[in-house]
Amino acid sequence: MTVDTLALILLGGVVLGALYALMATGLALVWTTLGIFNFAHGTFIALGAYIAWQVASSEALGGGLLVGALVSVVGMFFIGMLVYYLLIKPFERSPDIVVKSVITTLAGATILENLINIAWGPRNKQLGAVLTGDLQFLGLVISRNEAAAVAVSLVILAALGIFLQRAPLGRAMRAVAQNREAAQLMGIDVVRLYAVAFGLSAALAAIAGVLIGSIRFMNPLMGSDPLMKALIVVIFGGIARFTGPIYAAFIVGLLEAFMTYAVGLYWSPTVLFVIMIAVLVAKPEGLFGKHRKS
Repeated sequence: MTVDTLALILLGGVVLGALYALMATGLALVWTTLGIFNFAHGTFIALGAYIAWQVASSEALGGGLLVGALVSVVGMFFIGMLVYYLLIKPFERSPDIVVKSVITTLAGATILENLINIAWGPRNKQLGAVLTGDLQFLGLVISRNEAAAVAVSLVILAALGIFLQRAPLGRAMRAVAQNREAAQLMGIDVVRLYAVAFGLSAALAAIAGVLIGSIRFMNPLMGSDPLMKALIVVIFGGIARFTGPIYAAFIVGLLEAFMTYAVGLYWSPTVLFVIMIAVLVAKPEGLFGKHRKS
């Protein structure tokens, strides 16, 4: 392996890590706040990408990528809230809400995938690049589009971190995640915050979908692989801290880039799952999770 090859693998891993961090943070937001796993998150990514394409593409409305991305993010925020009220809230007080939420979100994902297929068809589509051309960095040629994807992901994650740490609504969401009953006693509207958490998660999925759609081809099933990678990242890093899935995302991205080079694209997911299982056996709370004594 030459130095140039190593540098390209590292850069590829950073790009993957930034996208995985965006996907996984949205998934972890619902997981930590509501205590459930949203199997429709991957479909949110696909739907966000297609909404942006519908607004941005010259084959559709022709509004441009920026307008398409904004419409997609805002639209997906409200779609996420609607999904919460339709699929999660009716079972909120059920003792087996975790099982029921798996069923309802899987059903929701299937319905949304079919609606995407009906509305836009099965053929591949692609969004325009965020930036065109290449950059020269340490003698390497880097796509401006991929560099922009990394930059946008990091800015969004930083903004989300500041929101959760400093904004009253963000602090209220953290309080609900830590202790729902205590938050209710303090007068916090838990149901509204759950809906906002679902909406924010869907908006983050939309941003990830737009970035993926600007780099790769889109299809109605494009969210399946991101959902699996986001799950690996969240389990790998743990959800005790906001930064856990972010650190884990870059580790997974770099591991995937190296594994793809070493063993090929076909076997790299298998290796990732083996590593994830090994981590869970050694540290069940995740690499960056906190051990809680019973």
